[in-house]
Amino acid sequence: MKKAIILLEDKKTFYGMNFGAPGESIGELVFNTSMTGYQEILTDPSYCNQFVTMTYPLIGNYGVNATDYESRQPFVSGFLVKEASKVYSNYRATDSLDNFLKKHNILGVEDIDTRAITKHIREAGAMKAIISTEDFDIDNLFSKLQQAPSIAGQDMVRQVTIDSSYNYKSDEKAEKSIFKVAVIDCGVKTNIIKELALIGCEVTVFPATVTAKEILDHQFDGVMISNGPGDPEPVSYVVDTLRLLIGKIPLFGICLGHQLLALALGGKTYKLKFGHRGANHPVKDLKTGKIDITSQNHGFCVDMKSLENKDVEITHINLNDNTVEGLEHKKYPLFSVQYHPEASPGPNDAKHLFAKFLNMMKESSR
Repeated sequence: MKKAIILLEDKKTFYGMNFGAPGESIGELVFNTSMTGYQEILTDPSYCNQFVTMTYPLIGNYGVNATDYESRQPFVSGFLVKEASKVYSNYRATDSLDNFLKKHNILGVEDIDTRAITKHIREAGAMKAIISTEDFDIDNLFSKLQQAPSIAGQDMVRQVTIDSSYNYKSDEKAEKSIFKVAVIDCGVKTNIIKELALIGCEVTVFPATVTAKEILDHQFDGVMISNGPGDPEPVSYVVDTLRLLIGKIPLFGICLGHQLLALALGGKTYKLKFGHRGANHPVKDLKTGKIDITSQNHGFCVDMKSLENKDVEITHINLNDNTVEGLEHKKYPLFSVQYHPEASPGPNDAKHLFAKFLNMMKESSR
């Protein structure tokens, strides 16, 4: 096994052992508190250009399979764990985590203190890092790191969105199709599309560059704006599209889609210190008082003060830090959440939001 170095932009350094693919990579260093679901995490496009540190100490013990992909390929820059299991056992498994990373040329590091990394990020904030199995010269690595762009200000949606539209065909038993839904793919997870199909939606997935005219000309019953990576503000073309759709068709935003809707409504977003990433985040519904344990993956947040006097209300808050987790328009059929109701990985507490979207389309069609 090769030695690996992790150098952060504040010059904090960690050393470990390489598994998966060797090499050198630059990305934003973040952590995820999920105990399971590493394959779904690795294939979630929202992690584009990021190093994911898993806080659970043993990762890889159930291998990987051909089913649990959340997109066509992984987009992560690297994967950090305390211990990568050398043995995997699961009736669905087709390969090891190590081979999966090698196949997709993803740099992995194990035998590191993931608790120390997580504590450092919590105190200093998520930041750029460089990982290398080839170069151990601190000054040389730091020079490379300084030249790399920050996550903030980058449009990473163009890196993960599809090139052309397609109609989704489900292999699972679903309700009879009632409504036609357009999904704007900003880095959509497969299980969002599956959940829409299961409740009886005929789903067409469009690239993020789709225009409002294209959607309205197809006479869809509703539009889902998906999750995706990075800073929402540079994704101005989606914001422009949403501005033309608001009030004309029911809209449901998830994660980045939630942030993009807020921008389209005249709001602002900001970068969180270390973001929310994991499968155990408590969210409170302010209308019902109900608490959902949710799956989350985001580094930016909506500033609700910027939406004052715009007929928008907060519907959900995060109980860990009181940040905005959901909003709704008072006049138009439009709502969004910052978390992931489709889970994968994570609890299914929030799946009822897909039914809410279905009911919104029913009301609008009357």
